[in-house]
Amino acid sequence: MHTSVVPDCKHCRRTSGRESRMQKISVLLFLAWVCFLFYAGIALFTSGFLLTRLELTNQSSCQEPPGPGSLPWGSQGKPGACWMPSRFSRVVLVLIDALRFDFAQPQCSHVPGEPPVSVPFLGKLGSLKRILEVQPHHARLYQSQVDPPTTTMQRLKALTTGSLPTFIDAGSNFASHAIVEDNLIKQLTSAGKRVVFMGDDTWKDLFPGAFSQAFFFSSFNVRDLHTVDNGILEHLYPTMDSGAWDVLIAHFLGVDHCGHKHGPHHPEMAKKLSQMDQVIQGLIERLENDTLLVVAGDHGMTMNGDHGGDSELEVSAALFLYSPTVLFPSVPPEEPEVIPQISLVPTLALLLGLPIPFGNIGEVMAELFSGGSGGGSSRGDGDASHPDSPALAQVSALYINAQQVSRFLHTYSAATQDLHVKELRRLQELFSKASARYQHLLQHPREAEAALSSLTADFQQFLRGARAVCIESWARFSLVRMAGGAALLAAACLLCLLASQLAVAPGFLFRPLLLIPVAWGLTWTLLYAGVSVTTGSKLDPVVLGAVAAAGSLLPFLWKAWLSWGSKRPLAPLLPVPRPVLALLLIRLATFFSDSFVVAEARATPFLLGSLILFLVAQLHWEGQLLPPKLLTTSRLGSSAPTAPPRHSGTHALLLGIGLLLFTRLAGLFHRCPEETPACRSSPWLSPLASMVGGRAKNLWYGACVGALVALLAAVRLWLRRYGNLKSPEPPVLFVRWGLPLMVLGTAAYWALASGAEEVPPRLRALVAGASAVLPRAVMGLAASGLMLLLWRPVTVLVKAGAATSRTRTILTPFSGPPTSQADLDYVVPQIYRHMQEEFQGRLERTRAQGPITVAAYQLGSVYSAAMVTALILLAFPLLLLHVERVSLVFLLLFLQSFLLLHLLAAGTPVATPGPFTVMWQAVSAWVLLATQTFYSTGHQPVFSAIHWHAAFVGFPDGHGSSTWLPALLVGANTFASHLLFAALSSPEAVGCPLLLLWPFLCERQGPKKRQSLPGSESEARVRPEEEQEEPLMEMRLRDAPHHFNAALLQLGLKYLFVLGAQILACALAASILRRHLMVWKVFAPKFIFEAIGFIVSSVGLLLGIALVMRVDGAVSSWFKKLVLAQQR
Repeated sequence: MHTSVVPDCKHCRRTSGRESRMQKISVLLFLAWVCFLFYAGIALFTSGFLLTRLELTNQSSCQEPPGPGSLPWGSQGKPGACWMPSRFSRVVLVLIDALRFDFAQPQCSHVPGEPPVSVPFLGKLGSLKRILEVQPHHARLYQSQVDPPTTTMQRLKALTTGSLPTFIDAGSNFASHAIVEDNLIKQLTSAGKRVVFMGDDTWKDLFPGAFSQAFFFSSFNVRDLHTVDNGILEHLYPTMDSGAWDVLIAHFLGVDHCGHKHGPHHPEMAKKLSQMDQVIQGLIERLENDTLLVVAGDHGMTMNGDHGGDSELEVSAALFLYSPTVLFPSVPPEEPEVIPQISLVPTLALLLGLPIPFGNIGEVMAELFSGGSGGGSSRGDGDASHPDSPALAQVSALYINAQQVSRFLHTYSAATQDLHVKELRRLQELFSKASARYQHLLQHPREAEAALSSLTADFQQFLRGARAVCIESWARFSLVRMAGGAALLAAACLLCLLASQLAVAPGFLFRPLLLIPVAWGLTWTLLYAGVSVTTGSKLDPVVLGAVAAAGSLLPFLWKAWLSWGSKRPLAPLLPVPRPVLALLLIRLATFFSDSFVVAEARATPFLLGSLILFLVAQLHWEGQLLPPKLLTTSRLGSSAPTAPPRHSGTHALLLGIGLLLFTRLAGLFHRCPEETPACRSSPWLSPLASMVGGRAKNLWYGACVGALVALLAAVRLWLRRYGNLKSPEPPVLFVRWGLPLMVLGTAAYWALASGAEEVPPRLRALVAGASAVLPRAVMGLAASGLMLLLWRPVTVLVKAGAATSRTRTILTPFSGPPTSQADLDYVVPQIYRHMQEEFQGRLERTRAQGPITVAAYQLGSVYSAAMVTALILLAFPLLLLHVERVSLVFLLLFLQSFLLLHLLAAGTPVATPGPFTVMWQAVSAWVLLATQTFYSTGHQPVFSAIHWHAAFVGFPDGHGSSTWLPALLVGANTFASHLLFAALSSPEAVGCPLLLLWPFLCERQGPKKRQSLPGSESEARVRPEEEQEEPLMEMRLRDAPHHFNAALLQLGLKYLFVLGAQILACALAASILRRHLMVWKVFAPKFIFEAIGFIVSSVGLLLGIALVMRVDGAVSSWFKKLVLAQQR
């Protein structure tokens, strides 16, 4: 070597080292920019698809009538009369959360010859049936039709404002905010009424400071059936007896929580309904003649006890009215009348002599204003002298209601220009004619008989038409934003597709990746901001982000157009293999069918099985069925010819059969959607606490603990096999001792949770404390383990000892110790091979005094070991958030991923010095596997299937006023599959890079001829003619850092493309089918879940690649210290 060349070579390698570090940063930043493009597209589409209506702050008042014209007949001169005189001075509103209509419906008598119906919730509200039979003119049971979304906070808004919360408002069920619209509570306080509340603390946030007395109880702990109800009962009867109230509101939660915890068919539901029956009976006994009792459910529940959607059982609630005085002129009909839930708002307002809230669109329940015999205060002298007074009173109530709705429509349309103009004009004409006829009726009351029925029909037609117009208007979409968001998503997918091909092309430059897009994005952002400021328009952050994203995409799309327009064929634009592309297109096409979306839990295993069979067949056809022991060095890039596989398809066939078997077993864990009543959900997805038999519960508990132990043993055996469990590094010590503690804590928590109802009273406080401490301890241990892994990610055992003086010489093109990253990239593989030979004892045959040498255990799996360790540390906290028997699904998930990785590695050629690639088949298979795991853990892309109980794991008493922590826990439970699959090698989270690493990990020993080196005879004896050479495995990636970084970039882009194509298909389906009957039940929830899942997965992808780069940097530092120590 010429000494004059050394300085120049060192300078070049320093420059190359800096470029390598810059490449790593550029890869992360480029992927982050691509994620931002998708985020901007999702946000823009969402802002056009999920619109929120304008909330008017106008208030109704007694001093301002709802419209022109005389006050209704009978209201003139009444003391305290507002729009109508009050019929009741007090109201008791009992809100039983999730009181489904059939819970309150009287049970029919048993028909001889038919088997009796035995359902726990039937016939438990016997007091309602008795009152309806004994006092039919005093009580009435209605079927209340609820508007979706059927979440508690939205229902409370509807029950107090008379309006309709929009679909996107369901997300605020985590964090309730004060209602700014006019509402019943505000009208009551303005009228000086004393409003006393007790129960669900959601009311505290919706109506801050509105109650004269309040007893709030935490509402979020769905596992607690009794605390809220018992707290209400402690104050309910004493408050009633005190008389210091005008309106008493009691919001019970036990029925709703029982549904969430056990379902409606559990014996606990019968106990809660019987308790509510006793409450109703006690209230009826204490009512006075001027008091109205209202018992209502805010929504129903599904067969599983959940709610949030718009299924028939969820939107069907009970409404019961009772008064000690005559309330109705006729007996109840045989079948209860179905009324909209918001009809209660104008009815209560007029019955109490209050103005109807300004934004109400509900229709008054007219029969309550007929004034039965012995009626209340509304029956004045004029009423008694007129034969048509009951019918005229009903028309008067409808007229006031119609005036109020007409005023609201006029104000709302002037503020937003959002209502359908032609339909609005038609309704206005209808109201004007009916109003004129009503005014004529007031002037000529003797002519009323013939006109009353037609007037009633006209006002009802107007009110129902107005409600329909509002519903249609509030479902109106911004087509421009939807189209812009979809276009941005499509452009981002195209970018991923093209850039994934360019990343592994020769001469690909990393540095310019972001400079031009960032400059263009900033330029367009400044232009948009400048135009907005100049014109005085409001700066919309969603549009601002979309402009920045689109501006940064323009140069890339323009360059792609010039490059691929007419000079090159179209085929390279579609690098996805045709069978995989066909499978992907089939999957994306299913998003446009509500039936396929509903059946996705069954369709996904079929698609996954089809892809597995295709992989096996492809490997057989291409002659790539290489079991791991045949992946020799010659296979990985040597010029020697590759020997034909000594196996037939047996190896891959066994892997494929195992995968199909585990896929089928995972399919046994499923939760049926509401749209398939014939389907039966797996009983294994229910908590052990819901089981009645003690023997069966114990057997299942043993199986769940066995799954935990199997997970732990599998990870430890894997680390031991590759030598990483021998390291004294802190993460390895944590795997040895910390993971068993996590398993023990998880098993102990499950034991307490499954037997909490059977604990003796004297031990309940201790069990409650342990139920809070154990999950927090497991989560704390997991967090500690992850911190240790980030601190010391290199899990290698190093031994030092005296070596022979005849050591292997490593030739380098530089002198002295390595001083740059490029020097390390050159010398590390040689040092690694040298240490392996030293560890095998090939250089220790003659021990003599010489320099100290080192041996390292399995540096070849250093990247994978860190990823697998991160996986298991993430798995246990996520497992805690699920029910116990989901541990079996987690075990199947590990086995499926392991087999699939080996199947993919068997046919993945690994060439050095590169480029390295990950097959499209691998990425597609991981996405399907992640989707299957989402369903196998008991989830569905609907709000009613969210596992709210996860919010109380470790926090049995709730979270106080905090909302971000329960939202985080529930989100982690819902998207656990997206998080786990990165650490598992899937593209769904932190461990996505294992797709790239696993083929290198499967490299094994292979025979390799060595030529005798010139030297003495003793040297020849030390180096035999033929020996087993240790493979470099993952260290081979360090031979070509440029290709390593390019492969990580390509993997991330392929992953983002597949997930981005899914969210694009969901967006197109939601936009094209926006008027479909199932849009809010199927397509909108599917889009929302896919969008959130994409965000979670993309963040996991960035963290996973960052973890690999952290390990790579730690390996470089480790080798640098080692070489420096050897030099000394």
